[in-house]
Amino acid sequence: MRAALANPSRKIMRAVVTARAAEDIGKALLGRVRHEIADADAVARLLPQGAVHQGAALLCQPLPALELADVLAEKPDRRRIVLVLDQISDPHNVGAILRSAAAFGVSAVVVQDRNAPPESGVLAKAASGALDIVPYITVVNIARALEKLGTLGFWRVALLGDGDAPLTDAAVKGDIALVLGSEGSGVRRLVRERCDSSAFIPIDPQMESLNVSNAAAVALYELRRG
Repeated sequence: MRAALANPSRKIMRAVVTARAAEDIGKALLGRVRHEIADADAVARLLPQGAVHQGAALLCQPLPALELADVLAEKPDRRRIVLVLDQISDPHNVGAILRSAAAFGVSAVVVQDRNAPPESGVLAKAASGALDIVPYITVVNIARALEKLGTLGFWRVALLGDGDAPLTDAAVKGDIALVLGSEGSGVRRLVRERCDSSAFIPIDPQMESLNVSNAAAVALYELRRG
């Protein structure tokens, strides 16, 4: 909730918090929105049944749509990393990926407008604030987005179980777009064809693969370490 309140691009209509949550969040952040203090049961009644709220509920609008070229217009001092998610639909996985993306300074996370989770409470909670930190960009066509990234100077790598080389060898030193596929079908053929190379994360052969959000965290660590 802190990240949403601190994000000037986030339009917030109402916040309901317990006294304890209000103390944790702080007057400076809560002061920018209309808010009220209530007990934990009252907060729970505002949310879907079973939601874990930690004493806070926020009514807000989705973040405004972003254009990839605009987000990448400024080049930072270190290498830019863009994550491209090819039909990863589980909001818990995407939220966890966003959280890792924020931790490792990813410039943007790109998803398709179909077969990707919309901005929601479930996604925001799994992302632990990262939804308001890392640009979450929706595109119509993943393959065309990769073509655009190529024109912007990004080396495009598909992370695959049968990739051509370990990620440490496949990743160049410059800007990189890392493509992750769904756990079921992986990276689609047309998307893979828009990549410059493919890579894998070496793991023990007794385990077939990593969860996609775990693979993203390991890959991002490796890219930042290199």
